[in-house]
Amino acid sequence: MTTEDVVIAGAGPNGLMLACELSLAGVRPVVLERLSGHTKEHRANGLVGQVVRLLDRRGLHERLSGNQDPPFAVPRYVFGALPLELSGLDDNPLTILPVPQHRIEEVLAERAVELGAEIRRGHELTGLRQDADGVTVEVAGGDRIRTSYLVGADGGHSTTRKLAGIGFPGVTRDNTISRQAHASVPAELIDPATGGFTVPGYGLIPPLMHHRTERGLFVYAPMRHGTMVITMEFSADFGADVPDEPMTLDELRASARRVLGVDVPILPPEGDGPHLVRRLTGGNTRIADRFRDGRVLLVGDAAHVHSAIGGPGLNLGLQDAVNLGWKLAAEVRGRAPAGLLDTYESERRPASERVVMHTQAQSALIAPGSDVTALRELCTELLRDKGNVRHIAAMMAGADLRYEVGGTHPLAGRWAPDLVLHNENGPVRLAELTRSARPLLLDLTEDGTLGRELSGGHDRVDTVTARAEAAPATALLVRPDGYVAWASSSARPDGGALRAAMARWFDA
Repeated sequence: MTTEDVVIAGAGPNGLMLACELSLAGVRPVVLERLSGHTKEHRANGLVGQVVRLLDRRGLHERLSGNQDPPFAVPRYVFGALPLELSGLDDNPLTILPVPQHRIEEVLAERAVELGAEIRRGHELTGLRQDADGVTVEVAGGDRIRTSYLVGADGGHSTTRKLAGIGFPGVTRDNTISRQAHASVPAELIDPATGGFTVPGYGLIPPLMHHRTERGLFVYAPMRHGTMVITMEFSADFGADVPDEPMTLDELRASARRVLGVDVPILPPEGDGPHLVRRLTGGNTRIADRFRDGRVLLVGDAAHVHSAIGGPGLNLGLQDAVNLGWKLAAEVRGRAPAGLLDTYESERRPASERVVMHTQAQSALIAPGSDVTALRELCTELLRDKGNVRHIAAMMAGADLRYEVGGTHPLAGRWAPDLVLHNENGPVRLAELTRSARPLLLDLTEDGTLGRELSGGHDRVDTVTARAEAAPATALLVRPDGYVAWASSSARPDGGALRAAMARWFDA
């Protein structure tokens, strides 16, 4: 039996991201994955929201996007199949990164191995037994591993969660069926002005938007990695019988006809593939009754599942991993303040509850019925107000999240703003200073006194003295996950309050 500091079950994006974070903090995890290689199954088509900025702060945005440009926000998005016009917002939080999930997994796996993590493919978790000192993990084939902590990142059907006896309360709905496939459409039907799809006998379907009718939902999504056509129908439309055989393009065409009321020219996809052709019936909305059971913890879909509408899944799960990573590493290394690991659930459960709320609300807005149509008309009026648009955008991006960190400064507990800092070496983005995932003190006072006072004897916090135009604070203490642990706007920040925050979060 071997001994490891941390074992992670699942080499999906969340498990691999956690492996990267632990490695950056000095803990070398072992990742167990039941599959023998990278999956080619198409799942998420990209990343939406705060997680895109998070990956930028780890130097991963450049690897995934293929260029050196910082994250960009989209001028428009969709909420419950209603257009969300974002171009008028001063600080648009809805950033996107259109990269398929299998590529995200490849990049995160490469990075995890670079940092020293070990990924054991073809190793399936089959049992666990924990005591006060650790967890004994059983692997298919008879191997056993002794570890200080086990983290389940093994999806909605999590074996880790089940073996730990953690409940997964929630609801299952079986009144919807969605069909999605890589496909193409006749080039002459693409509107040159908007890039939309002109369906003969129906009209223009805008690209990348959810188009709702009284009979269901239709999406035409031309993306860099292939065009997707998606339909969703409700039980009253498709009846009780769901085919047992794999879905075909003919089945997708028939569904599109029922939704739009006309024949839709859907052609086979271009390129070599692999191509997605998938049918999904129903769905689940569930949150684990606890994210931690002794020395067993859950991240991502193992802790919460919900509708994929709006694309919040990886935004939520990857931030789980980054929130947990530095805290668990501090615990393993014996450098964690009392109660630090418990803040993982107290901070991330409200985030998951908020995602469940707005995805359920969006699902209600796409349902059939004249009452829903009336509700949509009202919501359309409300979304003409810029304040309402800003509220919805921040909620969908996860940018409205605020942790309870203490202090009264408006930035305390918030995501640290994407500042451009200036020092003797020239301009540098905050994202470039956070690649090491270490706590960071930004001294933005005029004389830099705070940084000089605290630059010695604090090996757990990096200090940067700089200036920033229109800075929202004179000093910021930024946690490894990118959130502000303490902030001051005073010309002479309170050193005592700063030291208290350093002690609370980093035992420094």
